[in-house]
Amino acid sequence: MSDNSDMIKLYSGKILALASDIELTEPLAHPDGCAKRRSPLCGSNISVCIEIEDGKVKQFQQDVKACALGQASASILEKAVIGQSQETIQRGRDQLFAMLAQDGPSPEAPFAQLSLLEPAKEYRNRHASILLGFDATLEAFETAAQKKRA
Repeated sequence: MSDNSDMIKLYSGKILALASDIELTEPLAHPDGCAKRRSPLCGSNISVCIEIEDGKVKQFQQDVKACALGQASASILEKAVIGQSQETIQRGRDQLFAMLAQDGPSPEAPFAQLSLLEPAKEYRNRHASILLGFDATLEAFETAAQKKRA
């Protein structure tokens, strides 16, 4: 297990500030798609609803019950998600996963701030929580597509 200095680095002031700065929590009146994802390892869960216009996120809402790392990731996501396509969000999620699990580079814009979570790559049991917001958002896109086809 890592020592206390690693934990202090992991839970930096910037990460804790992001974790406490989740704003888009008001329910959407007419969401196109919603999804809830849960990490079985730590019990973190995130619910997301989106409104889509021209294939891009027009409105976003989330309910985050996660560890500080999951909250920080969700906060970064919500600050960049408006105006993004499913493909851009998928690319951000894939880059985040690669950074955490495969020693890949930091994610690119619009999710470049996720680089703050790089110290978490040593804590594999937190990776699922960090990815929850992205996974729920991508599932909400899929839910919206299914509703549209029905």
